[in-house]
Amino acid sequence: MTLAACAAFASAAVAKSSDRNQTMHVDAGGSDCTINDSGTCVLSGGVKIQQGTLDVRQVDGDPRSVKLTGSPVRLKQEMDSGELMNAIASQVDYDLAEDIIVFVGNATVQQPGRSSIAGDRIVYNMRTGQIQGGGEGSGRVRIQFEPRNKAATPPAGGND
Repeated sequence: MTLAACAAFASAAVAKSSDRNQTMHVDAGGSDCTINDSGTCVLSGGVKIQQGTLDVRQVDGDPRSVKLTGSPVRLKQEMDSGELMNAIASQVDYDLAEDIIVFVGNATVQQPGRSSIAGDRIVYNMRTGQIQGGGEGSGRVRIQFEPRNKAATPPAGGND
């Protein structure tokens, strides 16, 4: 049961693959960048990043490369299925080379009508749709799966 539930969540959360082939647009109040494959770009002042349907915005904080800190950082992206993935966290680390996003601090990733996961730390692999969640210390991860068929069903133990 556990494996089936995790597989159902992972298959529903594959990012729109064509986004990774789109031009990335960055709008920021300031930047200090090295333009090469291993360079770091420090962005500040109301950072906005768009790549296809991926939309990341950071209002406060001191982002580095694509490490965003804020109160909070919000991210949304259209999946290949056409559904939107929405996420929120205190910090977002986006590894462009590996297509992995790490949400840290009061993190929630939602796919409306499908599922949601919340915890202190969520790792999302955009290539595979794999999502790992956990908490610091005794923290717990919370997952909610929406039924595929939302037709009303009678409660268990109803009228016999």
